[in-house]
Amino acid sequence: MKRILSILIAALTVIGLASCSGSGKTLLPNVSGKAGEVIVVIERADWEGALGNEVRDLLACDCPWLYIREPLYSLVNVAPGGFADLFKVHRNIVIFQIDPQAVNTGVLVKNDVWASPQCVVQVSAHDSEEAIATLKEKGATIVSAIEQAERDRVIRNTLLYEERPIAEAVNEIMGGSPHFPSGYKLKMKNDHFVWIADEKQYTTQGVFVYKYPVTKDDPFTLESIIAKRNEMLQENVPGMFENTYMTTAEYIAPTMEFIKYKGREFAQTRGYWEVYNDYMGGPFVSHSFYSPDGSEIIVTEAFVYAPRYDKRQYLRQVESLLYSFEWKKD
Repeated sequence: MKRILSILIAALTVIGLASCSGSGKTLLPNVSGKAGEVIVVIERADWEGALGNEVRDLLACDCPWLYIREPLYSLVNVAPGGFADLFKVHRNIVIFQIDPQAVNTGVLVKNDVWASPQCVVQVSAHDSEEAIATLKEKGATIVSAIEQAERDRVIRNTLLYEERPIAEAVNEIMGGSPHFPSGYKLKMKNDHFVWIADEKQYTTQGVFVYKYPVTKDDPFTLESIIAKRNEMLQENVPGMFENTYMTTAEYIAPTMEFIKYKGREFAQTRGYWEVYNDYMGGPFVSHSFYSPDGSEIIVTEAFVYAPRYDKRQYLRQVESLLYSFEWKKD
């Protein structure tokens, strides 16, 4: 019986491998490396010269909206001669090809070249000066590609380990919801405000989802968004002590920009939160957009509290959840 079972398993394995082979798709290994890390493949002389400085100014500049300075990405330099298989499966790779005989120059973004889910950015130029000019011109494209890849990985893992009842609870109130991974809990819900958080001993990654009616005034000015934010938080997010509540910090003014992402348009606001009459605070980012019928403004907001730790990855993780928002399917 055991022999028959072994033969069946072997046969099924062969069939499965043949099926994969016949599909024309190559099975890639999972990516390696830490979140927020980028391998930069570049000659040592260029890395230590003006081109390397330009790379660091682009990819290792200060991450915005953090109390303590942290780089946007953690960079690891690898010389082209040392770019072995160990590095080829890294999650984020930027490869510089400096060749006077290069036919095609510029920036090329490729996905899943040696591993999955992987982002590979190739910068081709005739010389170092041209590479510097390319970074100045296409830097935003490079950063956006890596940021999108980091975000997509968070969303992918979220969907694999999702706490589905949370999204269902948000859907009941808002008609749509982000997705939430294991570890997040529903802290509070009423008819216009939902509070979800992953709370550990020394860190909190939180999400607010709330709504309010559209008025005659423009709802997408920074002033109106912050005014409504403060009103909602004072009502729904009390502090630990009497007469304390979350609000928007005023010592550094928030910023706002309009973004279009996968067919959705929203106003993105960044700033610092604090607790009125207390000493807690941290960064936040919010997305404000119309409900499908245009009668309400829906806001999804991510915030972090991690006084003992660097906050870059905590914020990037929870902010990524906002991009997973989907309207409820009928």
